[in-house]
Amino acid sequence: MGKLIIGPHMRLHEWVAEEKGYFREAGLDYEFTDTTGGSRLSVKSAAELPRDQVRGAYQTIEAGRASMVSSACHWTVNMAAAAGHGRLWADCYSVTPGGVFVAPASGIRRPEDLAGVPITVGYQSGSHYATIQALESILDRDAIKLHFGGMLFQRLELLVDGEVEVATLFGGPLYLAEQLGFRKVLDCSFMITATVRADTEPEDLDRFSQALGRAQADIDLNHQRYTHYYRNEFPKRFRDTMDTRTFGPGERIVFSPYTKAMYDEAQRWIESWNIFEDGLAGRGCYEESVVHADASPSAAADASGAWKPTETDRAW
Repeated sequence: MGKLIIGPHMRLHEWVAEEKGYFREAGLDYEFTDTTGGSRLSVKSAAELPRDQVRGAYQTIEAGRASMVSSACHWTVNMAAAAGHGRLWADCYSVTPGGVFVAPASGIRRPEDLAGVPITVGYQSGSHYATIQALESILDRDAIKLHFGGMLFQRLELLVDGEVEVATLFGGPLYLAEQLGFRKVLDCSFMITATVRADTEPEDLDRFSQALGRAQADIDLNHQRYTHYYRNEFPKRFRDTMDTRTFGPGERIVFSPYTKAMYDEAQRWIESWNIFEDGLAGRGCYEESVVHADASPSAAADASGAWKPTETDRAW
């Protein structure tokens, strides 16, 4: 059995589990790979780009990530898994704080003020879907305008440098934007799931889950002890500026299954917004697209989607 290659995702859990030795105590042989939010993954631009130059989280999964287990918004992981690009790990999910931010002096004060204003998001990434979902009950569809300016840190740079007026941020960059005085106009917290490569051993996922559960308890108890770990994934330009003492706990893992009902509802919603031009044609069903730690396609949910606790759930 080889090493589990882990891709951290702008959260504290993996760093806490490593510090405390939880991975080793669970019997996991592992190593971290480069983060998934770096500038190498997308073009940073305040201008409208040709579609063939626009890349986001979906494209990184489609191309094949180096890590065996990594994370992205549940919409992207769902659609990628349904297309045969990895599997969605369905034993748990997480929720990250997110928001639409503007500069301190901006005249945009209310969500209604965003009508017709380009909001900088990542293409087919969490910010793309989350921004639409947050605004769809507030604005007419044709009033929601998006600008695909790059991945997480590119958007942060564009906003901080004054190259764009509005951007959607989550996790660590959200906390830095708040520290720098940027204002959150609208909350758009969203769900994240893990994408798992086909060569990943289910037993390793169970060990990984045990370690993350212990780390989550530590973060819940006193997250201030661990916020310095946000520095590990930030570009160097921000490290002297950021005061991680002001940062919050960020993403929170929920040890409940990502059910068939969630899977199907997410796909219907994505298709209703035509986010993928080819729609759902040819995409796999839930049972074909997910994986559980015990390798049973429906281990944590019965036919109705009701949750059944696993051993890991009972432990936490």
